[in-house]
This record gives sequence, structure tokens and C-alpha cells, in this order.
Amino acid sequence: MVAYRLKHLFGLIRFSHTVFALPFAMISALMAITMPLPDGTNITVLPRHWVAMLLCMVFARSAAMAFNRLVDQSIDAKNPRTARRHLPSGLLSRAEVWVFLIVCVIGFVASTALFLPNLVPIALSVPVIAFLFGYSFAKRFTALAHLWLGLALSLAPICVWVALRGLIGGGWFEDLTAPVILAASVATWVAGFDIIYACQDAEFDRQAGLFSTPAKLGVEKALRVASWLHAMTWGCLCFLPTAAPKLGLGWPYGISLSLIAGLLVYQHRIVRADDLERVNVAFFNVNAVISLLLLLATAIDCFA
Repeated sequence: MVAYRLKHLFGLIRFSHTVFALPFAMISALMAITMPLPDGTNITVLPRHWVAMLLCMVFARSAAMAFNRLVDQSIDAKNPRTARRHLPSGLLSRAEVWVFLIVCVIGFVASTALFLPNLVPIALSVPVIAFLFGYSFAKRFTALAHLWLGLALSLAPICVWVALRGLIGGGWFEDLTAPVILAASVATWVAGFDIIYACQDAEFDRQAGLFSTPAKLGVEKALRVASWLHAMTWGCLCFLPTAAPKLGLGWPYGISLSLIAGLLVYQHRIVRADDLERVNVAFFNVNAVISLLLLLATAIDCFA
């Protein structure tokens, strides 16, 4: 029975989608290790820090998704595409999801303690969770809700950088160029593919009085905005080696940029205003490959 409920809880939060943000957190960790501190030394990352990063990512994302499902239950019930989700269909009760949410929030805050003696992660844990939760209300008042989601996921590389570099007293703020550029690529990438995904609900959002880029601009213009955002994503990734030469990103990273460009173009070729049948392929499959590909290339460069 417990396993059955857990299966539905993992389905509720789409646990497998952690792959979107987790690789970028790991990339930031690799950069934090590779880039020397101002005194020329490198930080040492202990096993518990890797465990902390994984737990923080999983707990934070799970809490945010559970909160989103609770807040959107009535909306999901009215939307034919989402009416069969776990809460509207009765597969899970609100009480069960609330308990899961509280456990995840506690788990996230507790996991930041693994970065001690760096106090910054603990101090920022509640504000970070609050910002993640804020996304669930954004589409009720702004068409920039997709960018809010992008910014929420872009916190991952910055938070990891601060958590690890802060292990050396006072040294975490000396150079945020690399994680900020990486975060900008995440923000525009996520916002772009969230707009593509939201195209499925453009008409429903318009009728329900919800704000989304497709509902406000129409599907065709929204897809154009998504393509601009993804062009910015690629530009940020191209700029990263130049802005942070100490990272030593080389030919593996360069090859990944070429492949990522092709995947982004492919994503926009298979989704058109008059054909949204392959939105899920673009949203789930292509973007998962992009994040894992970038992680692989960065890891090869960092350890070569």
C-alpha cells in the first residue's frame, strides 16, 4: 500500500523530470571545483556535499511540484488535458500531498545543513523555497510566468556555486560570472520550452482568464518568442568559455554546443502552430538530452 502511494506521489511530481535541472547543478559544481580561488588554490568537495546537492535538488523540486499541484487542483480539474492528474482524479488526497510537501520542505532545509560551516545555504533555504512556490501563482497575474519558472530552475547553478565556494570563508562572492551566465542559459532555456508546452492550453488559459504567453500572443507568436529565448540560451552557452577562461572548456564543450544547436532547431521544427502533436517529444525527450549532453561535455573538459 505504501509503495502504491509513493508511486502515485512520484507520478504527481513527475520525479523523472528532475533531469532538467539536476545536470546544471552538477555542471556548476564541476565549475566550482575546477576554477581556482583568488589565492590559486582549489576547493575540496567532500562526499557529503555531493549528497547535499542531490538531496537539495530533489527535495526542492518535489516540494515545488507538490505545491503547484495543490494550488492548481481546481484549474486542472476543468482542463480536459489535465483532468486525469492525481488530485483531480482522486488518486491522491490533498492531505497526502500536503504531508508529502511538508516532508520535502523539511528535507530541503535539513539538507542544506550538510554544507556547514557555510551558513549561507541554510540562511537562503526558506527564501529559495518561497520563490519556487511563487511560480504557482504567477500565471494568475502575468504572462511572464514562464520566465519565473526559468528563473526558479536557474537558481540551481548559483546556489550550488555559493554553497561550495562558501566553504572557504568569505570566498564565495569573488567571481559569480560563470554561474550567472550558466543560470541565464537555464532561465531562457526553461522559459522557452515551457512556452512550447503551454501552447497546448492556449485556448483553455484564455477562457479561464489565466495568463500565459500563448494565451496572450497566440500560439504562432508564442513559438517565435520561445525560439528567441532558445537563441539566447545558445548564446549564453557560447559566451561561457570566453567569460570564464579559467574553466578551461575545450573541444568537448564546443562539440556539445554544435549538437545542442541542432537539438534546439529540431525542437522548433517538430512543433508548429498548426501541429502540436509532438510537444511532448520536444518538451521531455529533446530537453533531457540537451541537459545531459552539456553535463557530459563539461565533465570531460573538467577532468581531462
